[in-house]
Amino acid sequence: MGAAGRAVTGAASLGAVILAGGRGARVSGAVKPLFEVGGATLLRKAVASVAAVGAHPIVVAAPVLDESLDVEWVREDPPFGGPVAGIFAAFDRDDLWADAPQWTFVLACDLPQVASAVAVLRDAVALLPADTDGACLADPSSRPQWLTGVYRTATLRAAARSVPSGGRDAPVRDLVADLAIAALTVPADLTADIDTWEDLHRARAAAGDPPLEDS
Repeated sequence: MGAAGRAVTGAASLGAVILAGGRGARVSGAVKPLFEVGGATLLRKAVASVAAVGAHPIVVAAPVLDESLDVEWVREDPPFGGPVAGIFAAFDRDDLWADAPQWTFVLACDLPQVASAVAVLRDAVALLPADTDGACLADPSSRPQWLTGVYRTATLRAAARSVPSGGRDAPVRDLVADLAIAALTVPADLTADIDTWEDLHRARAAAGDPPLEDS
């Protein structure tokens, strides 16, 4: 990967795992990471957001969806194994983590407000107690969004490798069950994701995009 060095937030270096390999079952099998909101695809928004805070490596768990992106691509085996399998596949590439960052963002690739989410998580890193393994955003009902988080790389990598069957079909709560994670309650728009066509229409309208003709 041709990233120019690793930026530091305080004393903390950052990496990123972006999960973009889902089936899109609730949008008729469409490739959600390539949905455009606000003039860019959700995938490009996610990559740009972590690149802007100096994350390296940036690993996308998905088939290659955009060859122009300066990222590393990995794929769970077999495909469509779920987010934990994607995280496992990312961390299973030893060459990418030989000089591992202290912290790693984990982001689902369906967040229209991903830049704001990343900014909150970046700022949280400097404030986390030494005995905390990470932080994730929580919606206004305080429900944690594990896949909008930042975690100590070594701890998360060890947790991913301990999940049976390479994480295939494992619930995310199994991955984080033994981690001490701070849940940061934020406004609803920071955790609102795109699961359905209605969500996409809503996000595009909020961004001032024209309506979609088909969906």
